[in-house]
Amino acid sequence: MHQTMIAQWKRQAIKGMAATFSGRSTSGATARPADVEKLHAKIGQLLVERDFLRDASVRPGVIRGGKYST
Repeated sequence: MHQTMIAQWKRQAIKGMAATFSGRSTSGATARPADVEKLHAKIGQLLVERDFLRDASVRPGVIRGGKYST
């Protein structure tokens, strides 16, 4: 690592800390509504897949919740 790189990181860290404690945000990272909608759709898809796989794995003789299912 070069000394100038470390110095640059240190300056960025100090600048970021000052903004954090002052209540200002320097990143400006706001999620666009389209991105949020896409992420919600993906979460829904993953929940459906999880539930399907969980239900498909329940068979007679397989332990579920610490008990044998019948």
